[in-house]
Amino acid sequence: MVLPRLVSRSNNPLKPISSFLSYTLPLHRSISSNDSPITVETSLPFIAHNCDPPSRAVTTTSSELMSFFRDMARMRRMEIAADSLYKARLIRGFCHLYDGQEAVAVGMEAAITRKDAMITAYRDHCTFLSRGGTMHEVYSELMGRRDGCSKGKGGSMHFYRKEGGFYGGHGIVGAQVPLGCGIALAQKYCKDGNVTFAMYGDGAANQGQLFEALNIAALWDLPAILVCENNHYGMGTAAWRAAKSPAYYKRGDYVPGLKLDGMDALAVKQVCKFAKEHALKNGPIILEMDTYRYHGHSMSDPGSTYRTRDEISGVRLERDPIERIRKLLVSHDVATEKELKDMEKEIRKEVEEAIGKAKDVRRPDPSELFTNVYVKGLGVEAYGTDRKEVRVTLP
Repeated sequence: MVLPRLVSRSNNPLKPISSFLSYTLPLHRSISSNDSPITVETSLPFIAHNCDPPSRAVTTTSSELMSFFRDMARMRRMEIAADSLYKARLIRGFCHLYDGQEAVAVGMEAAITRKDAMITAYRDHCTFLSRGGTMHEVYSELMGRRDGCSKGKGGSMHFYRKEGGFYGGHGIVGAQVPLGCGIALAQKYCKDGNVTFAMYGDGAANQGQLFEALNIAALWDLPAILVCENNHYGMGTAAWRAAKSPAYYKRGDYVPGLKLDGMDALAVKQVCKFAKEHALKNGPIILEMDTYRYHGHSMSDPGSTYRTRDEISGVRLERDPIERIRKLLVSHDVATEKELKDMEKEIRKEVEEAIGKAKDVRRPDPSELFTNVYVKGLGVEAYGTDRKEVRVTLP
């Protein structure tokens, strides 16, 4: 079955398509067990730089669409609950939420394997979840508990899951890109046939270190895929005010690039599959994911002083990634509205249980301050400020 062609001619990146979410069919049957291929055309064309774009016709299945819906709904509910926990002062420090951008995480994961590496900035909770992390680990880390993915010592900005190929969230703007290119160098050296996705925002796209890393990656044909999650605001500054050329997918000049609708999970899947094949054969490529965050930059930012509430509600109405998948599931008779609502209720319970469990976990012992800092076995001594008294000898 092919979903009818739905293409907007609008040049406004915040409103690429309005007819998509109004497309509905009557509800017929329960969740389908038929996993035969479904072909769907992406919401918008791919825009290419120095390469030929992939086909807009994306092949998917009922089970994949259901997994997209479930995973994005879990991410959305998890982040909304984190908002409440922060306001209740159970989460302290910095906290950057991902709601609105979920299609990037799930679409990317659908195109690759856990042997491929990912590294991102500080908006990292959902990327960690997509790489196989659990909600218990997420909330434990956010609340500084020892069961957290970084043992409660990293907090919101420093999630990590080595066994899932996730090399962390990073608080220094743009600094994760050179690290990602270094991981790609290791992959090429080991000839393991895997790639690295180095993710950054439009606010980091002007960083000099990004261009330095891209240059060496291009010189050495590293399997590095630079992913610009363009949510249109670097903190509180609109992209058009910060970048003379906001066509981030062209920023590589000699490096190919693609721009796509980052609110369309199937488009993300299609382009990431294409990018992996390209990077393994030809070296780096830049992907610009046109997306949008519903929350402010961080929890200290109300997110409504530099953009209007109408703009935010307009994106929710016309581009929301979860609602797009919901419409596909209903229109292809995979699930009914009631079944999807019931699933969301179960997800709410899952989130509540994960929070309750995390609250019961102890905080790290004070001795944990000295772990994961130095290599074990070197007998490192820690002195006081006067350099006379030995305070502790590390193992």
